[in-house]
Amino acid sequence: MDLQVARIGKPHGIRGEVTVQLFTDAPEERFEPGAVFRVEPEAQGPLTCSSARWNKDILILGFEEVSDRNAAELLRGAKLFIESGGTSDDDGDAWYEHELVGLEVRVGDAVVGRVSALRTLMVQDLLIIEGSDGQEILVPFVEEIVPEVDVEGGFVVLTPPEGLLELNLPGSNQAESDSAEGGNAEGKADRN
Repeated sequence: MDLQVARIGKPHGIRGEVTVQLFTDAPEERFEPGAVFRVEPEAQGPLTCSSARWNKDILILGFEEVSDRNAAELLRGAKLFIESGGTSDDDGDAWYEHELVGLEVRVGDAVVGRVSALRTLMVQDLLIIEGSDGQEILVPFVEEIVPEVDVEGGFVVLTPPEGLLELNLPGSNQAESDSAEGGNAEGKADRN
């Protein structure tokens, strides 16, 4: 299975470089010159890294196949993947989004939905759950609320505080309240 390591942002300069949103804890290892990435949409790749440099805290990549700003603009929004078989992960309390999506969500003996996404935010990560009724439920991905993640068994167990699952339902006073900014990055999450 492939692992998404970045999403291409806007072009940087006129020589075909691009900014990227990172979904990896090891960018120095992943984005070395010569590294080859599978790209979605597939028509835009594969891409071979020719340069990687930091501008403040933004990684800027160059690719052998991209030589000007117009070509770089066509890559905006494309996703970069590597083979996950070569990744080592000794943290038993951390999961990639692709491992969590689709897992059944249980509260006690009741199934309340399935994990549909992981939102990586600055303060903490959120599990996005599609409830049995089709409603989206946001749950802080912390051990106190998500004490068990069984990827092989295909489920996660929640122990939510009273009212948490109802917060996002229509008619709730707190629905659509000010949520943390930073949203929708796909990545690796650990429950801290």
